[in-house]
Amino acid sequence: MGTILVKNISRLITNDPVSGEICDAGIFIKDNVIEKIGFSKDMPQTADNVIDASDKMVCPGFVNTHHHFYQTLTRAVPGAMDEKLFDWLVRLYPIWGELDPESTYISSLIAMAELILTGCTTASDHQYIWPHGALLDDQIRAANEIGLRFHAVRGSMTLGRSQGGLPPDHVVQTQDEILKDSQRVIEKYHDNKRFAMTRVVLAPCSPFSVDESILIESAKLARSYPGVLLHTHVAETQDEEKFTMQRAGLRPARYMEKLGWVGNDVWWAHCIWINDDEIKMMAETGTGVAHCPSSNMRLGSGIAPIREMLDAGVKVGLGVDGSASNDSSHMIAEGRMAMLLQRVSKGADALTIQEALNLETTGGASVLGRDDIGILKPGMAADFIGISLNSLPFAGGACHNPLAALFLCTPPQVDFSVINGRQVVENGRITTIDLEGIIEKHNEIAVKMVKKYPVPERYKLV
Repeated sequence: MGTILVKNISRLITNDPVSGEICDAGIFIKDNVIEKIGFSKDMPQTADNVIDASDKMVCPGFVNTHHHFYQTLTRAVPGAMDEKLFDWLVRLYPIWGELDPESTYISSLIAMAELILTGCTTASDHQYIWPHGALLDDQIRAANEIGLRFHAVRGSMTLGRSQGGLPPDHVVQTQDEILKDSQRVIEKYHDNKRFAMTRVVLAPCSPFSVDESILIESAKLARSYPGVLLHTHVAETQDEEKFTMQRAGLRPARYMEKLGWVGNDVWWAHCIWINDDEIKMMAETGTGVAHCPSSNMRLGSGIAPIREMLDAGVKVGLGVDGSASNDSSHMIAEGRMAMLLQRVSKGADALTIQEALNLETTGGASVLGRDDIGILKPGMAADFIGISLNSLPFAGGACHNPLAALFLCTPPQVDFSVINGRQVVENGRITTIDLEGIIEKHNEIAVKMVKKYPVPERYKLV
């Protein structure tokens, strides 16, 4: 892969307690690993690729722990704009049932591009609908092409409308179909080595969209392979709590605990409606959380007790969540939202700037079970981003404290991004794909899919 020299970095945020922040800094990369960090003058002066980072802040690449890439096709859809979760799902499930290999691949590229341009270098995506021949392979192909470090989440649903669930029957699968394909993708794609670009996760969608058996059997299957983690939605809404209380007489977190869905190999999305005892249980078992503040606000689901989780020692990362419940995949903005949302109810010091950065980096890395990303120091993955300090949104802010400006000022896009020792963004543009052509194709698919399902009368324009 060769060498990369990043020189003249105005402010290097290593996120390493030993190195801290370095001015006029440099990074030297060999292949896909950081070899040296320090003052620019102390770096080797030549490399296969030299990046001049004058007037730039450089920091570790961000980690997205929860998303639904395919939902970029249904952003701002009438009939799903002002609804809470269950009603929102009822409107969108039929549209998502039109997914096929091409739409899965194209929507994945769109979501990945938006993530990369806003600072993400490692992402997890939870796709749980596989109609018309769509496969996890379509997402992995997109990740390989664009150059994103990817945790591919093989989601699933077993409870269709006729079985008391929310989705149409044709988008759910049988347990045998799910387990067979789950084993296939693990054996074909999962890489448990350090610096792996592709790992596979098993993820029955939620307590209200699958039966107990697939939760139990998916956990057994995942735990029969090294490094295959488990993921699902837990305690996102009060409706979900009513469902698990009726089904099992337990709140969602305790229901998942009963089924063996806790541990260092498990992380849950949302965890809004969770109490102190459940937070303690999560900390003790090592169960992680993907915090999705924008989606939680968009759907009116509530505010997750992130301050309490961090204080208890729970592993917490950030997720931009589905692009139809956020309707954005802006990674930097998500850190800002997380910080502001905790401050709304708990005060101005409820989540600090450094804690917001930790959620974006080391927090997400710990949730995904990685020890090779989130910090910039020798021996770590060459995943980092560069952001211009001389931009309009940063005027009067970055000159005082660049890191604070990142989360307090208007969220920017990155000027450059290096992932696994490969420069995938240069001068603010993705170098690995034809983004304009993909946007055009994506919009054609989106219009075609949504057009099949009439807009409810109250949303029609006069």
